Amino acid sequence: MDIIVTNNPLVKAQYESMYKVNFIKTDLFGILTTVRDLVHKGHRLLTHPLTGSVKPNESPYKSILISSTAEGTDEQSVKIIEESIQAAKKFSPKDIPEQYLNDLQVVDLSLIRSTLK
Repeated sequence: MDIIVTNNPLVKAQYESMYKVNFIKTDLFGILTTVRDLVHKGHRLLTHPLTGSVKPNESPYKSILISSTAEGTDEQSVKIIEESIQAAKKFSPKDIPEQYLNDLQVVDLSLIRSTLK
């Protein structure tokens, strides 16, 4: 069973009965660094960390699918997660009004849902 690493409560609620969901109350960089640490332990990325046309500073929510087992270092996954962290650092965080947070959760949910179908 693959693992979804997320900080999105909608993704957790939708998929925790079908996937292992690693839900973390953190920001985008917390999700990216958690995934980076798991990739360095041998998990593979199954979705790109910066999917969709949502810039890293436009949403605090991120869901990333990784392999359930650590099978040795996948150099491509290491490269992608490291480059994604560097790309995200180029964007200054925006203060997002609270009334938009649910909409941003729905956007992240739709991105991971399209991958899981």
